[in-house]
Amino acid sequence: MNVEYTGRCTTVTSKLKKQAEAGLLRIERIVGRMVSVHVILTGEKYRQIAEVTMKTGDQSLVALCEGTEMAVALHDALRCLEQQAIRSQQRRTTLKRHPKSVPSLVVEMDQAAAS
Repeated sequence: MNVEYTGRCTTVTSKLKKQAEAGLLRIERIVGRMVSVHVILTGEKYRQIAEVTMKTGDQSLVALCEGTEMAVALHDALRCLEQQAIRSQQRRTTLKRHPKSVPSLVVEMDQAAAS
């Protein structure tokens, strides 16, 4: 897993990196193999914004959350990303493909059986 950290107007501490790694390991168990992850942490005057972009083989998931502390914003973004991953996995497992019925063949077979 390739994780890239970007700090805009803030420094990315080792505590935040450990928190992000722990959350991404949980998400990786759900999704499978992740190609790349980009964690962007932005600090403004009274709000802290965490954006996590995760790319897998066939999809891209993005979560953006803000809070008064960076750890809280990162936790919320990872939780949101985990929920997105769970929803996408549930869609894949429950979505079943059904063939289209061919009404003309059914009618012809019924008429042939009646004769």
